[in-house]
Amino acid sequence: MKRRVPIVATLVVGLAVAAMVALGFWQLARLKQKDAAMAAYRANMALPATAYPAMNPADDRFLFRTLSANCLRVTGWQVIGGRSRDGAPGWRHIATCATGAEGPGLLVDMGVGNDPHGKANWTGGPVSGRTTHEPDDHSFVVRLLGKASPLRLMIVSETAAPGLKPSPRPDPSSVPNNHLSYAVQWFFFAAVALIIYGLALRKRWREDK
Repeated sequence: MKRRVPIVATLVVGLAVAAMVALGFWQLARLKQKDAAMAAYRANMALPATAYPAMNPADDRFLFRTLSANCLRVTGWQVIGGRSRDGAPGWRHIATCATGAEGPGLLVDMGVGNDPHGKANWTGGPVSGRTTHEPDDHSFVVRLLGKASPLRLMIVSETAAPGLKPSPRPDPSSVPNNHLSYAVQWFFFAAVALIIYGLALRKRWREDK
């Protein structure tokens, strides 16, 4: 008896497998990009301090570099959980500053305290420290759809505000780099889909005998 292959089902499985393989290769490409970015971030830590890019505060070329700026006045505070440089748990106090330039303002992590409702005793002034991204409050769906706005640079002040402990210096090792594992997962899913479909076809052919 001639073995017939269902056209529609085979087409659907073939498209699904092709999509998974494409996603796997896309993750491999992202891995190369991330490796290059990580090398640049590590190099940034050895560069001399420079001015905060007030006109482009989302410029990732300055990530993990020491930047200096002048906070003319504090316009708001954000308090989130974190740890101090010595590893003690607490609450990070992040100031939003006016700088005199147009734009969303300057973000500065001024240190970690024990009271989530306490106010940092700091009204502004010169700041300097290594940079990282601001806390990301976008939802997973927004990030997945690519509608999240670029994250701004945030200076983690080398000197904490009075009454606070310094926050840990940002380090590139904290940046997730899971693209290789994601690529392996997509290739594995594609292989599993082919195996399952092959077994289903084999069972169907046996029943048709």
